[in-house]
Amino acid sequence: MERETRARSVESDDLSGSPETLLRCIDVVQEYRRGGGTSLLPWHQQGGVTVRALDGVSLDVRAGEFIGIEGPSGSGKSTLVHLLAGLSTPTSGRVELAGVDIGAQSAQKRSRLRHRNVGLVFQRFQLLPSLSARANVALPLVQSGVPKRERRERAVDLLDRVGLGDRTTHTPGQLSGGEQQRVAIARALVTDPQVLLMDEPTGELDRETGARILDHVIEFSDDRVVVVASHDEQVLDRTDRRIRLVDGRRDDSQ
Repeated sequence: MERETRARSVESDDLSGSPETLLRCIDVVQEYRRGGGTSLLPWHQQGGVTVRALDGVSLDVRAGEFIGIEGPSGSGKSTLVHLLAGLSTPTSGRVELAGVDIGAQSAQKRSRLRHRNVGLVFQRFQLLPSLSARANVALPLVQSGVPKRERRERAVDLLDRVGLGDRTTHTPGQLSGGEQQRVAIARALVTDPQVLLMDEPTGELDRETGARILDHVIEFSDDRVVVVASHDEQVLDRTDRRIRLVDGRRDDSQ
């Protein structure tokens, strides 16, 4: 039977009030060239070996779900997170955000969709070292044109909620690893996104700090989709369900 009809077109970057299934992958394949490639040639003419990072992955995530993506190193976890965020587009297949085919949008449109609807937390935090915690959290609001006073208030409120109300003026270099991760979570949530994606969020944290980070994530999850890619059993045990990847494919045997 033929798969469902083409995803709806985008008329607005705001996807609030969208279907219960907020994230969907349909037969997603992601390939890249390793070794011998050159940006001066089209992708299909580049040399080297073709690597299939994801091979026919399908996935539905409903509003309110906390999903764990597990698997060994090189299994495709980070690749899948990047596709779900619209940071890259699949070689084939489709990735949908609330029914919108992300890969069918222009790079500019994908950027706006991501900025408005997706919060990202990376393992290495990616905070700007010259900015205070408050300024790092408020940064996504600058692009949205939010007035300075409101940006400041929203950033301070979120930092207070993650237990950093007394560290708002500190730069990343003045914060511990766990504190930096909490700043990163606050930044990811400042636009009130429908989807929160986390790539190895506790990979560089001790067990106790990692547990506190998870508590903050669950506190803020509400009716959001939360997807976390991790090899940490402490993280995966807190999720509603797990998706296991092996060599770029879903492994549902367990």
